[in-house]
Amino acid sequence: MCGVYSDSGSACCPQAQIVQEEICGNINELLVAETLWEAPAGSYVSATFQVFNSASSAGSIVTAGDVVLTALPGNTVSESVNNPTLFTVTTLAGITGTYCITLYKRVLA
Repeated sequence: MCGVYSDSGSACCPQAQIVQEEICGNINELLVAETLWEAPAGSYVSATFQVFNSASSAGSIVTAGDVVLTALPGNTVSESVNNPTLFTVTTLAGITGTYCITLYKRVLA
């Protein structure tokens, strides 16, 4: 059992590990509050959300959920949050770009 010590005096429970996951994709169509990622509360300890908007885009990429970001044409924006649960994107037609979500999860190894 965790918290119980063996005869040798060492703890029997492993230390928690932080696992990193990355999800990336393209944005190249009309999106209206499109959910790109969602998880139950408490699933991840933190995340960084990043959005790139192409310089040839005619307008902004706007995110909602855990982070509210506005990426103007030719720019990249990012923000980190604790305990993430939702990431949505809204764009107009003719806007292209990319998104990357880096997630951190605590697991017992």
